[in-house]
Amino acid sequence: MKLWIQFCAVALLFFTACKEVKTAEKEAVKAPTAYQSFGDVITDENVLSSEAVLAQMKILQVGDTLPVKFTATIKEVCTSKGCWMKLPLNEAEETMVRFKDYGFFMPLDSEGKEVIVEGLAFVKQTSVAELQHYAKDAGKSTQEIANIKVPETTFAFEANGVLLKTK
Repeated sequence: MKLWIQFCAVALLFFTACKEVKTAEKEAVKAPTAYQSFGDVITDENVLSSEAVLAQMKILQVGDTLPVKFTATIKEVCTSKGCWMKLPLNEAEETMVRFKDYGFFMPLDSEGKEVIVEGLAFVKQTSVAELQHYAKDAGKSTQEIANIKVPETTFAFEANGVLLKTK
């Protein structure tokens, strides 16, 4: 009889513990993602991957624009004001993101954080002077800046709104 009572007590503890774990898992799944918002108010719905956006950007010509919303992890941010950021589109390609009308900036410590950006993707010819300016803002050495001698054709993005993931 004593063994039966011990067995029931252990079984009750086990089932109670399992129920608490399952409840905690459900709460974790239901918890909304928290974002800090910059620029226009945007949502985290209908967001494309950076790879999907890259596939669409590859068919653009200089001067074309593509309205799009996608997610990526910030690779680099302007260390001076937060006035631009670089987002990877895949392992080899990235896009320079600037903000509509210079109307908002990203936190200087946002490198490595996940964002959702909404705005216009386009292909841009970037001058040597502008590339050198970006390199200076990124804290590159004088030698690295001096080595920039050729303009680049790059994928660019003008964000009208950004969500910075906080959780």
